[in-house]
Amino acid sequence: MTLPKKIRVSLGSAIILGLTKGRLDAKPTTAYLLTYRRGKCRASCAFCPQSRVAHGRADMLSRITWPVFPTEEVIPRIIDAFQDKKILRTCIQTLNYPSVVRDVISIVKRIKEHSEVPISVSCQPLRQREMKKLAEAGVQRISIPLDAVTEEIFNRVKGAEIGGPYRWNRHLKALVEAVETFGRNNVSTHLIAGLGESGEEFVRMIQKCVDLGVYPALFAFTPLPGTLLSDRQPPPIRYYRKLQLAHYLITRRIRRFEDMTFKDGDLIDFGLSEEDLRRIIRKGEPFMTSGCPGCNRPYYNERPSGPLYNIPRNPTRREISEIEKLLCG
Repeated sequence: MTLPKKIRVSLGSAIILGLTKGRLDAKPTTAYLLTYRRGKCRASCAFCPQSRVAHGRADMLSRITWPVFPTEEVIPRIIDAFQDKKILRTCIQTLNYPSVVRDVISIVKRIKEHSEVPISVSCQPLRQREMKKLAEAGVQRISIPLDAVTEEIFNRVKGAEIGGPYRWNRHLKALVEAVETFGRNNVSTHLIAGLGESGEEFVRMIQKCVDLGVYPALFAFTPLPGTLLSDRQPPPIRYYRKLQLAHYLITRRIRRFEDMTFKDGDLIDFGLSEEDLRRIIRKGEPFMTSGCPGCNRPYYNERPSGPLYNIPRNPTRREISEIEKLLCG
């Protein structure tokens, strides 16, 4: 199987791997790769600069730049970085194009010939036999991003309404098949806050994912030049902090969606006493980046100047104090 000649590497990962030089405010703990092809992705996601309908830079995904490197140069750097404990995981993110599964399998096999670094793949819905091939090649975890938390929003931002190839039911079916293939707790999805949903709709989907055996990683919508949603504003930080706290409670099996109270779609009660709520907030963990083990995605959907929606490290005392004041008064 032929190894792709080129691959994109997130700028932060490229610095960690020694492929380029630069200063990092927060070091990525995962090496993030993006499959390379000339031209755009076949999908039409309204928030993504890689979309075939976007007019932005081809080297952008979310707020991150992804320079191109020779694959033969990148793979040994990943192997060495894992051995030197500079990274905990490798994540291969994919564009949608005909040979993408073949490309990913060849990259994974080459890495796995020389390293036990855990590998995640984030991709479009695949046939179950393709997912089995990924697992056989050495992929530990797979993520199939829903992005939207309702079928209506999904259709509007990445489905039929904008000419996209994706369908809500097919995404859900693929997640179920992924759990069958990789096992519970080895499958993730992405949920983007700020696409027009209510807090109640968002938290309901968090619970649905957990019940399916799928881990939902949280993202804040980020307006990017050249995309169809470039004029949309990011979500309010208080709204996002509520979602993070609900996510923590649900994914840790402390509370369920049904235990929480909503008014006009807004989350107003987590089903905990104020004392317990403050104790959990003071841990800081609910507000850190959520995703695969070892994933911290520094500044993936925020400016370094803030606000930090997903904190890529242990929160400072000041940050925790500000969050507690925001959520509890």
